[in-house]
Amino acid sequence: MSSNPGFFLKPESVWEYPRPPRVEATNLHLMVIFDGIKLAETRKAFRVLETSHPPVYYFPPEDVLMEYLVPSIRRSFCEWKGQASYYTIKTPGKIAHNAAWYYPHPNPPFSSIARFIAFYPQWMDQCFVEGELVKPQPGNFYGGWITSNLIGPFKGEAGSELW
Repeated sequence: MSSNPGFFLKPESVWEYPRPPRVEATNLHLMVIFDGIKLAETRKAFRVLETSHPPVYYFPPEDVLMEYLVPSIRRSFCEWKGQASYYTIKTPGKIAHNAAWYYPHPNPPFSSIARFIAFYPQWMDQCFVEGELVKPQPGNFYGGWITSNLIGPFKGEAGSELW
């Protein structure tokens, strides 16, 4: 891990992110820890940027320990990306229901994230961007990763229900 978390991440205001959202490739070092297991680690992710939301990171399946992800019956719908499917994460010592999601067949502007996996940081033990421990986006519905370079306020905070 970096001794100076977020040292070289440039400041970004989530209010400058677009709507509809934008997907972009990133080579930032991302890592997810669950039940003491390095569940996912990559430098080949995508991030989705949407006005008022911290980035959501999507990991390539080959960089995830898929043996701990169990398909769920849960589905949800995003007006931009399409229908999402979920995974429950199950290790010998811990379970987190519907703690990761993916888009099997996203709408065309988001085809690059097809089958890539996003994790809710609030249900993981730790998530890191370039060695910085992230904070989860407020609210249980959202899956954004907050790092020290991000400028809010963020959707999900108290009072943001009508944004």
